[in-house]
Amino acid sequence: MLCDFHVHTSFSGDSTTPASHQIDQAIRLSMPRMCITDHHDMDVVSDCNFTLDLPKYFPAMELLREQYQDRIRLEIGIELGLQNHIAPRLLQVSSAWPFDYIIGSCHFIDGLDPYFPLYFEGRDEKAAYRRFFEVTLSRVQNLDCFDSLGHLDYVVRYGPTRNREYDYRDYRDIIDEILKILIRNDKALECNTGGFHYGLGQPNPCEDILRRYRELGGELLTLGSDAHDPSRLGYDFDRARELLRSCGFSSYTVYHQRKPEFLPV
Repeated sequence: MLCDFHVHTSFSGDSTTPASHQIDQAIRLSMPRMCITDHHDMDVVSDCNFTLDLPKYFPAMELLREQYQDRIRLEIGIELGLQNHIAPRLLQVSSAWPFDYIIGSCHFIDGLDPYFPLYFEGRDEKAAYRRFFEVTLSRVQNLDCFDSLGHLDYVVRYGPTRNREYDYRDYRDIIDEILKILIRNDKALECNTGGFHYGLGQPNPCEDILRRYRELGGELLTLGSDAHDPSRLGYDFDRARELLRSCGFSSYTVYHQRKPEFLPV
């Protein structure tokens, strides 16, 4: 079973799942390795508390790693919400704690999360998508506190027509630049199977972007389900495996102590 490197637990404001339940599910699925990556989005306004209690989180993960060491290899990660204006705080978090793996994700754009319809109010859908990619580009240009860029086209999950009218080529000028920066800076691109769960028929990012990343020379590719409960752990990983192979990938990337390791896909 492929290893899941995007998993949430009750330490995240949007999950009620104990971390042990996610680990137990990974063992049932015969995953040799997994990484828990709970949310840490600072300076945001939301109904959920996305600020991770790091002094509690990290020791709890270390204890679980020890408890499960004979059954699964547990890596300790975090999903950092990227925003340029908090760059010093992001760098402090990434350097102060010995994480194995850090996802950098764009959730809040101009103070709004596309998860909520308010982000799209008063905007043409294509303009809303373009704004998301523009902000993402600015963040990958300016921030160096992460290992893999999470769910690049996350915004499409929640658009008014979702991906029915979405075409990578409409945003190619921006997305290609994002991919080139990731490659140049030795950052990975995440293949997030949450898109399958949300009924897009595609992961995030979509197949065209994954294929383009490979064409540009991208090799660092992480895989995650974005699971907030055990039923979604490793979601559609067999489907993702075939898709990645068709895009030209023979391996995917896992991390330990912030260093990439390659496993066959």
